Amino acid sequence: PVLGRRGVELAVDQPRKHSIPEVVPAVHPASSPARSPLTAPTAGAREHGQVQQAVPASLPAPGTLSDHESKPAAEKIENVLPDGSRQILFPDGTRKDVSADGRSVVVSFFNGDVKQICPDQRVVYFYSATRTTHTTYPSGVEVIEFENEQSETHYPDGTKEVRFTDNTVTYLFPNGSERTLLPDGTVHQAHLNGEHVIEFPSGQREVHTDEYKRRECPDGTVKTVYPDGRQETRYASGRVRVKDGSGAVVLDTGQGGRHQDAPPPQPATGAVAATSS
Repeated sequence: PVLGRRGVELAVDQPRKHSIPEVVPAVHPASSPARSPLTAPTAGAREHGQVQQAVPASLPAPGTLSDHESKPAAEKIENVLPDGSRQILFPDGTRKDVSADGRSVVVSFFNGDVKQICPDQRVVYFYSATRTTHTTYPSGVEVIEFENEQSETHYPDGTKEVRFTDNTVTYLFPNGSERTLLPDGTVHQAHLNGEHVIEFPSGQREVHTDEYKRRECPDGTVKTVYPDGRQETRYASGRVRVKDGSGAVVLDTGQGGRHQDAPPPQPATGAVAATSS
């Protein structure tokens, strides 16, 4: 018999009846609507948080004798091949191949599913209906690979890693926080307090909370937008510019109220210049 980590015989002859319909890929974070009214240079400013559980909450646990194992020997045919391996045929069409040393087992079920137990104790289960492969490692790590090449890795500490087909990677941590790495280098972190932090390759950084949305630029400029529409911009020079909800400037500490990036006033020309002389 093939022994699992708990020293009991694995149920290798019974397909996973209740798991197949529930194995579905997670939702890509970029499919959510954008959070920020600030113009983000990439999709990193999109709201995250819709990555869903991709496998059933409880998978069939090893250690229980299957229906096939409990059936009388007369109902199955066992052949011993010249190399010492065994082939067992069951009445329903299921076939079980066991290597000569008993360390490798392949079960081809009647419904198209295939379960393989490898010599290194990996268990690989292929769901025929969804074209999904579920691999369980002795360390407790589980990897689910979907037909569209999306994959999920579930770690023993509860962390989940979701890899999307566009190379976006999302980490879901046991405490409920999330971290998404986009292909362009943008990093999106979602914290438990509802705060979202987006870091762009350009060096810009955005912080989204229920009270404000703030963009921090590499040159020291910080722009904050409030729920009522007010905007506050603080420049590295110390200048502060504030707009009300309608967009009207209510405070500008810059000289003459001129924006520091605006061109300086041009000298008068023509008749006005002649008069001034």
